[in-house]
Amino acid sequence: MDIGKNPGTTAAVLYADGPAEPGNGPPWPVARGLIPERGPRRTLAVAFFVNMIGAGLYMTGAALFFTRSVGLSVAQVGLGMGAASMIGLFAGIPVGRLADMRGARETYLVTLAAQAAGMTGLLFVHSFWLFTVTLCAIQLANSASAAARGPLVRGFAGRHSTAYRSYLRAAGNLAGSFGALAAGVVVQLDTRAAYASLVLGNALTFLACAAVISRLPRLAPVQAPAVAGRWSALKDRPFMAVILLDGIMAIQGQVLVFALPLWIVGHSDAPRWLVGVSAVLNTLMVVALQVRAARDVDSSTTAARAVRRSGPAFLVGMTAIAVTGGLPAIPAAVLILVGVAMHTIGELWHEAGSLELSFALAPEHAQGQYSGLSGMGHSLANSLAPSLLGLFCVTWGAPGWIAAGGVFVAVGLVMPYAVRWAERTREGDTR
Repeated sequence: MDIGKNPGTTAAVLYADGPAEPGNGPPWPVARGLIPERGPRRTLAVAFFVNMIGAGLYMTGAALFFTRSVGLSVAQVGLGMGAASMIGLFAGIPVGRLADMRGARETYLVTLAAQAAGMTGLLFVHSFWLFTVTLCAIQLANSASAAARGPLVRGFAGRHSTAYRSYLRAAGNLAGSFGALAAGVVVQLDTRAAYASLVLGNALTFLACAAVISRLPRLAPVQAPAVAGRWSALKDRPFMAVILLDGIMAIQGQVLVFALPLWIVGHSDAPRWLVGVSAVLNTLMVVALQVRAARDVDSSTTAARAVRRSGPAFLVGMTAIAVTGGLPAIPAAVLILVGVAMHTIGELWHEAGSLELSFALAPEHAQGQYSGLSGMGHSLANSLAPSLLGLFCVTWGAPGWIAAGGVFVAVGLVMPYAVRWAERTREGDTR
């Protein structure tokens, strides 16, 4: 991962609180930005990597486990997953507040244990209602875990925290790819034992992640100002406006994994294997370029600019895909790959800006609570994205692709104004 022309300086910027002493530089994996320096940030990165291997394993094979092993219908799986996603929205803010008050590490460990227990419970599911209840419990634990992880990352990220969080995202994509490859073996075997090992493997990664997290030093909660409200995030209208806009923009994350495969198979003459190639291209670009994309995003102002830049990139990428409907196979394939590359560039900018905004606009004593609200926005976007993208990109066809890209441009243009509103309310505000 080439993240800078001067490797030693780049590594110091990304992972250290100061540059290395002359003649005593870091090992080459650290210098090249492949791993953080030894300490809490490396420990946290290892835990996140392990966790994302399990996520890639489970996400790739979960639908087949539920249909081919448990015996549920596709409609039942979709209904249960939708219900679980909606219920999971409500866990983030209260658990985030608990992490702010009691400690992020301890709260995160509890949520990891809950995720492991819930995932293990799927092995005993034999009916639709039990499936739905178990999945709702898992989704509640997932949302709670994400909210607790926010202040944990903030506490150990140090200076240039956006670069570190971008590194975590790039590493997570790589880990998820490893998990997806393992899931491919499970799908090929197509047996009850294989699918059970998939679910149990994900449960074990939660426990392994908890074992690594337990090695981190405790982060003392930040004392809240005496006049701070108990549920300050829910009263912060400027921040909620930013989260609303960011949630709309986050719908872009489903374009390549939901809308594009349906378009390739049903509305273009491009070869079907392009679905897999597009996913690989997107993953490789994120792994290689996410840290670079976040290098200059170090404030809420630069984050808003990054989100604004992402809009035109989405429009160009989605337009390139839209015009492939009536083209022969080879030109269509080329344009789809160009569209995927442009969309991924927009994704890199949006993610860098989104990560910075979720932390920079949150008061230090309420990182968990604000992280929970931010996660709620993204979870809601993920819940609504399939229906909205199905309408725009599949039902409406080429005009819908272009219209959806135009929505992203409009949201990006509005974002700097919402951020400036939020910045003004931060001056002398204790919330």
